[in-house]
Amino acid sequence: MLAYLIRRLTAVVVMLLVVTLVTFGIFYVIPKLTGSDPAAMFIGKQADPGAIEGVREKLGLGDPILVQFWNFISGILVGRDYTGGGSSFHCDAPCFGYSFRTEQEIWPVLTERLPVTLSLAAGACVLWVIVGVTTGIISALKRGTAIDRTAMTIALAGVSLPIYFTALLSLAIFRTQLGWFDAEYVDIAQDPLGWFSGLVLPWVTLAFLYAAMYARLTRATMLEVLGEDYIRTARAKGLSEPVVVGKHALRSTMTPILTILGMDLGALVGGAILTETAFSLPGLGQAAVKAIGDFDLPLILGVTLIAAAAVVLANLVVDILYSVIDPRVRLS
Repeated sequence: MLAYLIRRLTAVVVMLLVVTLVTFGIFYVIPKLTGSDPAAMFIGKQADPGAIEGVREKLGLGDPILVQFWNFISGILVGRDYTGGGSSFHCDAPCFGYSFRTEQEIWPVLTERLPVTLSLAAGACVLWVIVGVTTGIISALKRGTAIDRTAMTIALAGVSLPIYFTALLSLAIFRTQLGWFDAEYVDIAQDPLGWFSGLVLPWVTLAFLYAAMYARLTRATMLEVLGEDYIRTARAKGLSEPVVVGKHALRSTMTPILTILGMDLGALVGGAILTETAFSLPGLGQAAVKAIGDFDLPLILGVTLIAAAAVVLANLVVDILYSVIDPRVRLS
């Protein structure tokens, strides 16, 4: 088990370096290849030549690309000094860059908004896993019945309806007309009840989409597993149906569920853009939308790296859970 964890952790570190290198190249190398000036892109379209030159000097954009990448990585690990253009300042570790549009370091902005996104993703994840997996199992066990058809019809509607439609519809009904939930997000440390009330609608809206997909996936996987020889053998031995389903069939069904869960949850940590925008949640998704509108490249770069790291780490957790569900994974 220890050797397996060491291999997976090593792969995660390598993958994070590769993702950082690729992301860095997209923001720093590709603009040069297309004839654009990265310094002008970082400072905005209305910058004067003197300001552009100052940014180029501070960011070291005239250095070789490997030197720039090393400075970026070392800034994340130990901090970085920006000197040039007649001024200098220090960016504390982890330094994900500095926005010349808002005159702020990127990392404090990310840490301020990350708890909102984590709250949204975690709460919705609990809902969609419980509802989706349970619905899928019931549909598989009641295959062809009215329960199965009704559940899959609702699941099809959940997959088909755009999330911005269900978000606006839920806002119009439950918040505007009925006034059941708070209109603004509040910090859980300040008002736990207000925090919960402000996230109920976003949780349900986001979970409705994912629960529908998980219900369909669980049903299809469960039906396939229930037809396996070892399930028929377990039933022939006289095991009760709850034991057959819960101990044998469900364990095999959870493998693809965990795979897609790691990808979905990791991606949501990078920001549920549509949900956060619809409900005015100050999370990473909303920050990314605003940064795109303001052409704030350092903030876009920071959100991109956080999202990529979340996906990689989520898949590491999934790999570890694989070894718990199926011990044969430890030898692969």
